[in-house]
Amino acid sequence: MKSRGKITRQSLSLFVHSIRFRLVIWFVLILGVVMLVFSGFIFWRQTQDVHSIALGRLNVTIEHTLGQSDSEHGFEQAQNIFSVLPGSTPDLNTNEQVDSVVAILATDGTIVQSKGILSPNQIGQLNLPLPGWKGVVQASIPITSAILNGRFLFINPAIVQNGTVTGYLLVGVPLDPNNQLGRLLVTLVIGNLLTLAIALTGGFWLADKALRPVQTITQTARLIGETDLNRRLHLPGRDELTQLGNTFDDMLDRLQAAFSRQKQFTADASHELRTPLTIIDLETSRMLSNRRSADEYERVLRTIQSENKFMIRLVTNLLALARMDAGQMSLRFEVVDLGGLVSEVIERMEPLAKAQGVTLVIGELPEITVTGDRSTLAQMFTNLVENAIKYSAGGANPQVDVSSGRREQAGSSLAWVRVHDNGIGIAAEHIPHLFDRFYQADSSRTRKVSAEGEASDAESSGTGLGLAIAQWIAHVHHGEIRVESVVGQGSTFEVILPAHDPSKIT
Repeated sequence: MKSRGKITRQSLSLFVHSIRFRLVIWFVLILGVVMLVFSGFIFWRQTQDVHSIALGRLNVTIEHTLGQSDSEHGFEQAQNIFSVLPGSTPDLNTNEQVDSVVAILATDGTIVQSKGILSPNQIGQLNLPLPGWKGVVQASIPITSAILNGRFLFINPAIVQNGTVTGYLLVGVPLDPNNQLGRLLVTLVIGNLLTLAIALTGGFWLADKALRPVQTITQTARLIGETDLNRRLHLPGRDELTQLGNTFDDMLDRLQAAFSRQKQFTADASHELRTPLTIIDLETSRMLSNRRSADEYERVLRTIQSENKFMIRLVTNLLALARMDAGQMSLRFEVVDLGGLVSEVIERMEPLAKAQGVTLVIGELPEITVTGDRSTLAQMFTNLVENAIKYSAGGANPQVDVSSGRREQAGSSLAWVRVHDNGIGIAAEHIPHLFDRFYQADSSRTRKVSAEGEASDAESSGTGLGLAIAQWIAHVHHGEIRVESVVGQGSTFEVILPAHDPSKIT
């Protein structure tokens, strides 16, 4: 029971602090203030109209009782004293008004005569401030079944005979005989309450409908884990929340792709490292099982050294990719002579080409400058030339051609470097994946371990990371790498970089 009560309090607290609740409350409060001001204005305006109508009835009653009023001001602003002939009094039976009250009062306030809807007792309850009462005043009497509203408008002129005040004439009309103001007030109160209730209900419904995508996003986010990134929102519509949902879906797509790449990267790295470690373990175990000759020990040490070099190269490339992904690569951009840089790369790769029986052919290398980091650009071209040597070796007259140049395209000056080989070529279905990490189009070159622990030459085997690193370097220099290949005829890798513009500050 305590747990259920705690859950209920938590749910209530969450509801009270929710955006939906606050939006609805603010909406209802603003609407309530607007309706209160509007209703107050209507009630005030109706009060003025009722008062004006009552004044008109009062003037009519005075005219019926006393004759024609002042033509310019009426009795409301006329003098509050009128004279009658000596020895006579006004006749209250003349022009009697049923919905009004007319009375003659003695100087002490005693009622002499009265006609109309108020009885002498009711008139006596008015406690009129006699004498000296000027203008039109409002007074109230207890409400009865015959009188819906006890408020009256009165005028109380003095009766003067031979210059002496002999009494007072009391003339009054109901301010609101049909209780219009009362009914209007009830109508406004009930109408406002009903409107606010409807607005509160409708506000919660609209807020719930408007914020439903947010709830969907929240629920989906709670269900999403590292092992379940396949959920998507697919919100309908074109509003801002739909755009938020679509952005959330795009983010999930990127996260899923990133996690997939990370998993694949980890699996591939583990696989690549497992092969040389297995070779080293097999070779050392075999050598330790029995005494061997010096030649056998030397062969095993060379194998271990070769595998160690492979692992060093693999780990170096992995660290480089990790720094690239983390944005921790320290690049020093400067103006670089592209032709000279390519020449240096070819000179360094010449021994490897000779060892593989591959001829390196240097084409045109004009003086072209680009803005970039010299060391990473050299690494990119080294990876491309090394790949070309590796995949052209073993063929008839293997050859790698390297050339560079400059061209204008779409108003921009571009520098290019081509590395062409006449090797085995690449099938069309492999080209889109060439720059994926650990992807190797030629599965025959994948390093395998025999039952005796023999493996392919680690020096000539690739890690599957060189092209991925080359592509990152091209992109960070605002360039790209294009590939053309025909199976059995060779491949061409073309690096395109923005040429250096001396007019721009680097």
